[in-house]
Parts: sequence; C-alpha cells; structure tokens
Amino acid sequence: MNQPFSSAAETRVTCEVVVRVVVAGEPQVSLPASFHYHRADPYAVRLAIGTKCSGTVDWVFARDLLWEGMSRPVGEGAVLVSPRSSARGPVVRIIVRSPAGSAMFDIRTAAVADFLHRAHRLVPPGTEGSHTDIDHLVTLLSGTGE
Repeated sequence: MNQPFSSAAETRVTCEVVVRVVVAGEPQVSLPASFHYHRADPYAVRLAIGTKCSGTVDWVFARDLLWEGMSRPVGEGAVLVSPRSSARGPVVRIIVRSPAGSAMFDIRTAAVADFLHRAHRLVPPGTEGSHTDIDHLVTLLSGTGE
C-alpha cells in the first residue's frame, strides 16, 4: 500500500499508508489508513484508519507534532508521537488517547516523511496563517454571521 497520491491539485494532499496496531503481548495487526492535509486547515493533519466500506476512525492533530515526532518524542495529552526502530525498519509511533482508551500505531517513517514533504510544498511551514481566514472564523465563532 504505502503509495502516496494527491487529489484536487493545489488544495490537498492525501497519502495511503499501512498502520501496524501495537498491543502489548499481542501480534501486530496491519490496517489500511490514509493521511490527509488540506490548505484550508493548514495547521492540522488527519489520520483516517480503516476503509470507506468498513468505516474509518479519524484523528486530527497538529502537522508540526507529526513533523517533530519523526526525530524526537513529542506531544502530551491526547496525542504522542515518537521515532522508533522496528524489525521492518524505522517507524513513527503515534499514541492516541481518549476517555474510552488508547491506541498505538506504527507507520513507516518514509511514508510519513513523504506525506509531510508534500504537505510542506503545498503550505510551507511558517506560512500557515496566510492560508487561514481569521475574519471568517471570528464571524462564525461570534455568531454574528452565517
């Protein structure tokens, strides 16, 4: 799987990956997943695990967290990201937590790096603010608009 592709040129990046679900004392299970990045939400990435047919579970977290987590452990609270070694080569481990429980996923570092490099070409780091319509957001949050 690990075959990246883009859709809607110039506005989004999507990358199909395989995640390995890590459960202590259990064999790892591979699942299809995809990373999504959209210029309209420039600070965030979405990780969708599963398929459209079986349903997906989505987590949204900071693009910078994923980038930094490729080289050092980062995060606190709901999402933790860290580099790891595995029998299959270097991976990025993502731990997500909620009141219902937690999950641990390993994704090949090369696949994560490819996705992030493409997202950085779409919206370079440090320029995210120029892709965010703050006035529209304030209007929505204040209830004075649409």
